[in-house]
Amino acid sequence: MRIVSICPSNTEIVEYLGKTEELVGVDDYSDWPEQVKELPKVGPDLSIDMEKVAALEPDLVLASLSVPGMEKNIEELERLGLPHIILHPNSLEEIAADIRRTADALGCPQHGADKAEEFLQEIDCYRRKSANFTERPRIYWEWWPKPVFTPGAVNWLTEISELAGAENIFATENKASVQTDWEDVRKRDPEHICMVWVGVKEEKMNPELVIKRPGWQEMQAVKDGKIHVLEESLYCRPSPRLLEGLRKLVQVIEG
Repeated sequence: MRIVSICPSNTEIVEYLGKTEELVGVDDYSDWPEQVKELPKVGPDLSIDMEKVAALEPDLVLASLSVPGMEKNIEELERLGLPHIILHPNSLEEIAADIRRTADALGCPQHGADKAEEFLQEIDCYRRKSANFTERPRIYWEWWPKPVFTPGAVNWLTEISELAGAENIFATENKASVQTDWEDVRKRDPEHICMVWVGVKEEKMNPELVIKRPGWQEMQAVKDGKIHVLEESLYCRPSPRLLEGLRKLVQVIEG
């Protein structure tokens, strides 16, 4: 098959299924696995050049609605009559379902079922371990600094926090994404701050800017020096690589 992926998490699902060699094009932000960097690029995920996609003659386009604004990509795919499926998971269970769905579309349903089960089994292993924790450190996940965006209850990072034996301080908000402000974060007083600015590499995130925010010097995480600059690619993309992020988060929390 000739597959075009127009979202990094979709590209990573294809790799998880062992089908990367069938990719003929990817969006500009797809950077894993390493070999996809050599593939034709069809534009950033919010501004895909559908004429380029069509020129690649795909048998299937893996589209997404994981970021607001991607709707126009779907409209263009439909206008051009390009065969596609749309992935839009918020939970780990939904990511497993997308692994199966993608495998079905690629003609390997049993393999997809096996890989989804493998994904869920590792999650279940962490769930059993974390069930015994009596103290759960409070985590603030920063997706974007100004305006502040952070994951709410209906998001995989709340699950990842729980599996690591911690809790997301914004799990109280029944949304996938929460827009708030610095004062709200300060009042919730997290014990860990995890900087995962979407689309920003770790070297461009500066914890010193966080420390200078009004009143944040009194926050437990700042007083304890627990501000963590993490790879956004391991936490902001709904793909099986979240498990790698989970393993790293456990190490971060344990110090």
